[in-house]
Amino acid sequence: MSRNFYILAATLVLFALISAGMALIPSSFQPGLPANGSLWRTVALILLLLGLVSGLTGVMSHLFEQVDRRNEQARRLARRKRREDS
Repeated sequence: MSRNFYILAATLVLFALISAGMALIPSSFQPGLPANGSLWRTVALILLLLGLVSGLTGVMSHLFEQVDRRNEQARRLARRKRREDS
């Protein structure tokens, strides 16, 4: 599950970099596209923030999965010890 969040984060950051690059290109090279540089910078900032939030969600998801996995392993080990002691 966390891998999907990492892929989403990478995609959003890539689009943020493209949008930031579009803010630097003169409007004569952008026929039919919004020529307002502040619009491109705003879109880049929003995409970057969404990418960072998605990356953080992926990290937290991975950490919680790891905690669940280790908790289950500890529970199995404790159950096995109790059976052996009986």
